[in-house]
Amino acid sequence: MKIGRKERNRVPLADGFVKVFASPDPKRLYTYSPGIAVSPSGRLIATMDMSGPGMEEIPGPKALAEGGRLWQGKVFTSDDKGRTWVHRVDFPYMHARPFYAGKVLYVLGQADNLMIIRSDDDGETWSEPVRLTDDERLSTISPGRVTKWHQAPANVHYNNGHIYLVFEKRIYTDIPGWNVHGIAPILMRGAIDSDLTQRHNWTFASELAFRDAVNVDALDYFGVPFFSTTGTAKPELSCPALGWLETNVVQFRDPDHYWYDPAGKTYHLWARAHTGGTGYAAIAKVVEQSDGSMTTMLETTPSGQKILFVPCPGGQMKFHILYDEVDKLFWLLSSQATDSMTRRDRLPPERFGLPNNERHRLQLHFSKNCIDWCFAGLVDMGGSPKEARHYASMAIDGDNLYILSRSGDENAKNAHDGDMITFHVVEDFRSLVY
Repeated sequence: MKIGRKERNRVPLADGFVKVFASPDPKRLYTYSPGIAVSPSGRLIATMDMSGPGMEEIPGPKALAEGGRLWQGKVFTSDDKGRTWVHRVDFPYMHARPFYAGKVLYVLGQADNLMIIRSDDDGETWSEPVRLTDDERLSTISPGRVTKWHQAPANVHYNNGHIYLVFEKRIYTDIPGWNVHGIAPILMRGAIDSDLTQRHNWTFASELAFRDAVNVDALDYFGVPFFSTTGTAKPELSCPALGWLETNVVQFRDPDHYWYDPAGKTYHLWARAHTGGTGYAAIAKVVEQSDGSMTTMLETTPSGQKILFVPCPGGQMKFHILYDEVDKLFWLLSSQATDSMTRRDRLPPERFGLPNNERHRLQLHFSKNCIDWCFAGLVDMGGSPKEARHYASMAIDGDNLYILSRSGDENAKNAHDGDMITFHVVEDFRSLVY
């Protein structure tokens, strides 16, 4: 018997899950960065990475990357719709994102430089890792400073025989602490029929760092930043400098949309907005020029005002956006905030970070335009604040929505450093539309 919409909104849509990977040592080895893709043959591809103080004891390829820690990525495949998974390969980088270009499977990530591997047989065998950005060690905006890339797995977009996706450069490195103020989201374009392990087959958009795009001192009246970013607040309420990160790319194809481009040359970037509060995404746009180059800039409203922040449920954490060609809707997978106005010292001790940093409730929305979001349901939630369900990726396969979550159970170190990667299915997901 089908569950009605009201009932589905009261209970999790996909609280049953399969563990794709479980940490062998939850207090010393942590699981991160789930990515998922569906092959033309129907095989499921899952990627993730692992780090922590126990990494020196783990065999296989590893690399020093974010945080000066050792990282290792992994690929798994499933041929039975996610019921069982087979480990295929390990690779020495993090933030991996699987995607198909034609029949070729790629996994793109970073170990400070962008790294990529490819498979021509649906993940059975793999190439050696290739550096895409070995010639870009120095930032063009901060001469003499080493560039580091970043980007938890987000979406990919296909248009006119090309694939589009975003990775981020930390082009300013003089910002203390968690540096999302110096990040520039870079839209990358590659021809589907080219060898995407070769740097010359990618085009990178121009750099626009948050620091250069936004006059933070001019922000007022809507509470951003919510907490002090000056370092003068109490330590538990200190907030790193404002920024954007973990960016998705969308393209508006509805001619009635205010930001529709009839030439099909405009792409919008939808990023996690670090504001200290909840409910916003940060956006920009990229326009393809006649010479093939791509220029990044802020969007404007019909009034002519620049727009940076837009409504986005869960926009304070990493989220994932998919466009469904069947129902012509955008789907948003994000973290649900329920108590961001509770004083930090009155939250449960197992909560991680500032009050807006709730990580154990995974929610689903849909929208016609990426601004007006309708709640579809709660995908899953952990049994306590440290039992995370967050940083998830998703893929569509027929009538099903597949979700891969960075998760934790009672053995996890905390909500950030989880101990398992879980696979969830929202069946007949389009029936959630109303």
